[in-house]
Amino acid sequence: MKNNRKALLAFIGVGLLLLGACQQGPKKDESTEPTNPNSTQKEPIAPPEGIISLEESKSLYDNYTKNRIGMIEKYEMEQSPDEKHIPSRFTSFTYSDIKQYMAYIEQEAGEAGVDISSLRFYFANYPDKPDFPDGKKVVHPRQNSIFIVPTTIMDGQEYGFYIGTDGKAKPIKDAMGRSKENNTSQASLMPILLQDDGGSLNLNHGSSGPPPDGDF
Repeated sequence: MKNNRKALLAFIGVGLLLLGACQQGPKKDESTEPTNPNSTQKEPIAPPEGIISLEESKSLYDNYTKNRIGMIEKYEMEQSPDEKHIPSRFTSFTYSDIKQYMAYIEQEAGEAGVDISSLRFYFANYPDKPDFPDGKKVVHPRQNSIFIVPTTIMDGQEYGFYIGTDGKAKPIKDAMGRSKENNTSQASLMPILLQDDGGSLNLNHGSSGPPPDGDF
């Protein structure tokens, strides 16, 4: 009788254990759970091939000082002998402005059905006037600067482009009266440029100035 009672108790115990295991369900593989459910793991970004060392940066900066600054100072002194001119050495745009610019040109290029192949940074020089042709104030008259032009591939060639009134991407050279055969300006400003200037994708009006303290 005792043996039967022990066997019955053992059977009931095993049954309870199995019932509890079924209620708990399968355990999750904790190794696959992220440490922070809200975090997103990203692949590390490799540095672009164009990244240069601080030493090379310093060398390039010093070469410009040696080979260009003196000529600029001499020229500006000849133009305005009574006014000291300190040549600019940089142009900066805020990080948020650059992000907005990149998003904007990608949007406009996408709507025009073209891909942006590169960005050209054109050297520029501000006029010795109080205002630009569009009415904006010239903050740094006579200072050097840059403006940015996106490019795309058209007919197997890479061109800076703008968006025409018809919503299509057009090469800037056509609006400026330039041809493939003759890379000289046939007209300073064509009427089409004045009509389509709202579709320009060129970026300027950054902050330019003399050498900042502390960089090089």
